[in-house]
This record gives sequence, structure tokens and C-alpha cells, in this order.
Amino acid sequence: MERTLFVKYMVQLLYYIQNVHLSLSNGREVFFDKNGDPPALYDIVNWQLAANGMMQHKTVGSYDTSLVADKRLIINASAVMWPSGYGQVPTSVCSTKCPSGFRRLVIRGAPACCFQCVLCPPGKISNHTDSIDCTKCPKDKWPNHKKDKCLPKVIEFLTYEETLGATLATISITSSVIPIYIFGLFIRYKTTPIVRANNYTLSCLLLLSLFFCFLCSLAFIGYPQPEKCLLRQATFGMAFSFCVSCILAKTIMVVFAFMATKPGSNLIKWANPRVSYMIIAFCSLLQLLLCLCWLSLAPPFPENNMYIKPGFIIIDCNENSPIAFWCMLGYLGFLATFSFIVAFLARHLPDSFNEAKFITFSMLAFLSVWVSFIPAYLSARGKYTEAMEVFAILSSSWALVICMFMPKCFIILLRPDMNSKQHIIGKSKG
Repeated sequence: MERTLFVKYMVQLLYYIQNVHLSLSNGREVFFDKNGDPPALYDIVNWQLAANGMMQHKTVGSYDTSLVADKRLIINASAVMWPSGYGQVPTSVCSTKCPSGFRRLVIRGAPACCFQCVLCPPGKISNHTDSIDCTKCPKDKWPNHKKDKCLPKVIEFLTYEETLGATLATISITSSVIPIYIFGLFIRYKTTPIVRANNYTLSCLLLLSLFFCFLCSLAFIGYPQPEKCLLRQATFGMAFSFCVSCILAKTIMVVFAFMATKPGSNLIKWANPRVSYMIIAFCSLLQLLLCLCWLSLAPPFPENNMYIKPGFIIIDCNENSPIAFWCMLGYLGFLATFSFIVAFLARHLPDSFNEAKFITFSMLAFLSVWVSFIPAYLSARGKYTEAMEVFAILSSSWALVICMFMPKCFIILLRPDMNSKQHIIGKSKG
């Protein structure tokens, strides 16, 4: 009975309390919520160091639940004194936000608010703060320096418009004029002893092949079109095979011509010009068959290489069969080496018939260029791969022109007194 009366007393009391609403002299209103609790009012204080060195509490704001929600918390920020070194509100996390281009990396064993900011890896970006992970750029794009956006990759190939390509093309075209000029010089002076003594027909064929050797380097400059990729290495291989075959034929004919002059020799039939043509045809045919097999079974094709050089799309020719490429180049090396050996062994033959010394130097220079080319070609990237091959083509071609024809041109143009039968015969006897 008593318990029932107590409960009844607490309920109509709570009823009166909930309906109490008083206004104080300071303008503050007092009331009670449904639980009978008055509104909360708190002072926000800041511990500050006073001039006398003592710590004091200074009111810098308040929290009043009697006000509307957006006005309950009031802070006078200018009155707040933060710890030494802070001029603003410290962050509530132990790590600052990760900017664009970075991602969060959780620190093992640390609270969730603690993390490291690490730069996005190559090929990825983050374009907003506090990224958990980085986004990979499309294949044809690459991150900018800040790694906050993807930019189109730079397209690279050896062009005529850039300095390197224009320089190589100019050298190639200019150089191709030299064999044609020497060819005209030989036609004009074809009856003179210096021209007749060194196999006029083979010399003319060699000059024509050198003309094509210089020009074939142009196939490696410019946009790699399918037709250009298909034929450029084959054209280079055939031009140089014909060139070195002419030199090999000249070398062998020097030996046959000398041996045929010995008493009782039966090699006079091998000194026939037809033999030199057969040598050229046979050596060139082997290279032609190799190139035809390459082009029919594994033809080269243009390729957009996006991985060889970061940030670039390398447009080049995929040779498709490295074995065929190195076999073609190796066959040239074989012809040049064989010519060098024969010419070296024949270098002491009489000078009236002998080009062996010039051939020895020319083949030595030719082999040196292409042996040096191999490591440079393998280590080059992008457009510099083509540039290295063009440089090797021009260098080896110039080596043949200088070693094989410059001494003859010097005599024809500047020392006509040496371009006589008496001088050549006298030199031979000497």
C-alpha cells in the first residue's frame, strides 16, 4: 500500500516539474526536460600561463543546451592559448592528410588514425586527398610529375623533323652523291692505267652498290610504315651483300691474275671476268634466299611498344625473328672476314695488279664498325636503336669509299703524272 502511494507521488511530482518554466533576472530561462533534468550549462576554460608563472583558468567559451543546436557551442578562438609551437587547432589524428599523388599506408600496430603517405608507384595516380589506393593509368597514358592526373604518352620514333633524324638523312643523301661522282670520274678516265689496272667493271659495280648502301639508311628514318618495316632490313642486307661480294670478287681476281702470269700456270681461265660475276651472283643469291625466307616465314611488322621506355610509346619495327636478323648480319660479317683474309694474304703481290692493301684496310674498317655496332644496338632504346644502325651503315659505307677509291681519285685528279703505264710498271718492278 505504501509502495503504491510512493509511485503515485513521484508520477503527478514529475508532471509538475516538466511543466515548470521560469525566467530569471539575467534573462536565462529555467525549465526541466522529460526526465526532470534542468538544461546543461558549461564553461569552456583554457589553462594558460600567467605572467607570474602560475597556471590559471580562463573562460574561452560555453556550451548551453538551452539554445538551438547550431548556437549551443560558442568558442572565442582568439582567447585560446595553444601549447608552444602551435598557432592553430591541432589535428585530432596522429598523421596529416595524404595529398594528391600519394596514398595511405597503414602502420602496423599503430592506431587507425596513424598512417604513412607514400608516393603512387610508376603508372598510377591518385587525384584526391587521403586516397587508400592509387589508380592505374590507361595503357596509352602516363602520370604527370605530381602523379595526380594521367597524360597521353609521348610518341617517339626517328623523324626527319628532329635534329638527329634530319642530320642523319642529310649525311645519307649527301654521301650518296660521292659514289656517283667517282663513278662519273671512272667513266671519264676509264682508258687510263690507274682505272684499267683495278678492274674497271667491278669498280663501277662497287660504286653503284655503295650508292644504294648510303641511300638504304633512309629506310630507317621516318614513321615505321608496314612496307618500310617489311623491306628495310632486307634492302640493307642485299645492298651490303652485293657491295662486299664485289670486293670479294676483286680480291679473288687479284690473286688469280697474279697466279695466271706465272710460267706453266693453268689458272688463266679463272682470271676471266665471268668468274668475278659468278662470285658476285652466288654470294648475293645466298643473302637473297635468306631474306626471302625471313620475309615469308616471319615478316617484320610495325609495333607500338609501351613498356620499353616509361612515359613513351615507341613506334618501331619488330624484326619478328631475331635469328633471321643476326643470320643476315652474320653472313655480311662472313663475307667481309673472308675478303679480309684473302686480301691480307695477297697484300705483297705486285702493285700493278694489286688492290689487296686497300681491300685489307677497307674490310678491317668495315668489320670494326659492325663489331662495335652489336653492343651499341643491343643497349640502345627507342629511336636510338634505329639511329645506331643508320650510323653504322653510313660509317661502314664511308670506310669502303675512303679505303677503296680515295687513293685512285687522288692520283686521277691531283697527280696525273702517276696515272701512267710507266709509273705503274716501274712501281711494280720496284
